[in-house]
Amino acid sequence: MKIQVEIKELKEGKYVVVDDEACIIKSISKSKPGKHGSAKARIDVIGLFDNQKRSIIGPVSDKTYVPVVERKNAQVLSITGNVAQLMDMGDFSTFEMTIPDEYKERIKEGNEVSYITAMGKMKFDLR
Repeated sequence: MKIQVEIKELKEGKYVVVDDEACIIKSISKSKPGKHGSAKARIDVIGLFDNQKRSIIGPVSDKTYVPVVERKNAQVLSITGNVAQLMDMGDFSTFEMTIPDEYKERIKEGNEVSYITAMGKMKFDLR
């Protein structure tokens, strides 16, 4: 799910949709309006799920989409290989997620973990 907002309303650390991918905003630079046009903005972002760098350049009055990003908690029911079966603590639905290599030691059966969901994609959010 995504919401439409103007570029001038975006802030660093918030989220934006670029190339149908949810991204986190790393930097925003705005230029002053010139003699023949409106103010422009350059927004540098990093993909939330693929960690790829992207950028948007356009007038600050243009509209763009902001994804609805939710942080949720889940309990690890079982681990088979590198796939964890999880139960959401809010609605008690079960689902499976692959465990990244950097989190293999931290995810254990019976523990509670947090995860991020946006635009139909999910990933672990262990800090």
